[in-house]
Amino acid sequence: MRRAYFKNNWVAALVVAPQLLIIFIFFYWPTSQALYWAFTLEQPWGGGNEWVGFENFRYLLTDDLYWQSVRVSVIYAVATTVLAMSMALILALFADRQLRGYHGFRIGLIWPYAIAAPAIGLAFRFIFNPSAGVASYLNYAFPEIWNPVMNGDHALIMVIIAGAWKQVSYSFIFFLAGLQSIPRSLLEAGAMDGARVMRRMRDIQLPLLTPTFFFLIIINLTDSFTDSFGIVDTMTSGGPARATELMVYKIYEDGFRGLDYSGAAAQSIILMFLVIALTFVQFRYVERRVHYT
Repeated sequence: MRRAYFKNNWVAALVVAPQLLIIFIFFYWPTSQALYWAFTLEQPWGGGNEWVGFENFRYLLTDDLYWQSVRVSVIYAVATTVLAMSMALILALFADRQLRGYHGFRIGLIWPYAIAAPAIGLAFRFIFNPSAGVASYLNYAFPEIWNPVMNGDHALIMVIIAGAWKQVSYSFIFFLAGLQSIPRSLLEAGAMDGARVMRRMRDIQLPLLTPTFFFLIIINLTDSFTDSFGIVDTMTSGGPARATELMVYKIYEDGFRGLDYSGAAAQSIILMFLVIALTFVQFRYVERRVHYT
């Protein structure tokens, strides 16, 4: 690979300046402000902020409502990741077998990735509406069996399905690319040895997809913790009774509706370090089981 060299350093600085400016404005500046608010407390009658050290964090870690949002967030992240990757893998396996019409299915399965989370939330809110949506037929056949408006478990299941559906397309693209990168000679050799479709998938395709699994687990878990606000806001607004109040939505509720900027900033710092720690653990311990050959 050839490397580009600039005779004048100011040309290189001019090229990278816009990107550095964007990173500073949208990442480093908000992060520095969140750190400032997390360790301070705003005076009730003005006069600036007061340094309180870890008091905001201590209050959060002794708050049962905060731990409730952590528990719901972990359930949501694990469930959406498992559901989305399972659905994406099955669809990719069918598309990779090049059944009749697979070109249309392949394009159709990629398009949903371009849909914004609030639009997905509105669509699934109508589908799962217990009185007017598609799910109302279920209630008509079995009265009161589905009611996400009043039942927290139903509401969480509804949000998980919508969140998983949002991630299926992204995982599908990578699974399909991984399957198509496997040499056909390996599958043909397995078939000649008498291995059927399921045996070839278990012994050849899935082991060679391990790097793809590893990458998608990280991306899906991280996305579930940080990019779930639109779905929750449009579908349940965190209810009923905080049953779907994820960590990212609680930051919004406490900060913009409760006007507790310091508490919301402390929550955002905890969420940021949680995602960093999760990624570190995955790379440190899970990657050892990945086979790249």
